[in-house]
Amino acid sequence: MADYFTITRTLSAPRELVFEAITQPEHFAVWFGTAAVEVPQESLTMDVRPGGAFRAVMLLPDGNRIDWAGEYKVVEPPSHLAMTLTDQPGDDEGLPVLFDLEEVDGGTKLTISQDRSDFSDEQVAATIAGYNAFIDDIEDVLAGLQSV
Repeated sequence: MADYFTITRTLSAPRELVFEAITQPEHFAVWFGTAAVEVPQESLTMDVRPGGAFRAVMLLPDGNRIDWAGEYKVVEPPSHLAMTLTDQPGDDEGLPVLFDLEEVDGGTKLTISQDRSDFSDEQVAATIAGYNAFIDDIEDVLAGLQSV
């Protein structure tokens, strides 16, 4: 049985725009890297449809890199996205990470849920911190999109 942990944040943007920020490569490269890590646009493969592939490379400040892979399982714009995600391409990708977008007064409630799998409590805490950094940068992307 899956044991999911969740991160929820309300963003001051319409959910169509939030969904776009999550699924369009030019925006994804910005927030997935956060301010500290580069995700080169040319490293991205985002075939956002059920069964479509996901690939990305993170170039870390220390010179190392992380290769990411996954598959889009469910794509229901603008309310739901489910995708597997692993930094060990070729290994079992596990259960999908879930992105749920709900219209609320003043914007969109974004909930990200991930199976804790065999993560330690420290790994869960680090993953939550990482998702919160992603959401901080999604907010920056959204601010730019809304000012256009």
